[in-house]
Amino acid sequence: VQLQASGGGLVQAGGSLRLSCAASGSIFSISAMGWYRQAPGKQRELVASITSGGRTSYADSVKGRFAISRDNAKNTLYLQMNSLKPEDTDVYYCKATVRLRLEVFADYWGQGTLVTVSS
Repeated sequence: VQLQASGGGLVQAGGSLRLSCAASGSIFSISAMGWYRQAPGKQRELVASITSGGRTSYADSVKGRFAISRDNAKNTLYLQMNSLKPEDTDVYYCKATVRLRLEVFADYWGQGTLVTVSS
């Protein structure tokens, strides 16, 4: 199973970016998915998550600005980021809990995509 993240880049404060994360491989189904971010020397933190049924959860710092969504048919996760701030600058990682077989689950991470917000 592989997760391929894309969509990062350089944007001015107040701008928008959309991240994507496509899962591929021997996937029976995908349960929870999420976006995390990590700055150098800091712990990776959860930005937003979404269940297979579409229930979402957000870090307080991004509520009202970011929106997580998924396309189950395409095994793809998205993060729409609006009103970006310089403090949103980080490497963003996607994570998926994948059902490999009937009772076998495993977590997978994407490779990370850099988001840089200039002031």
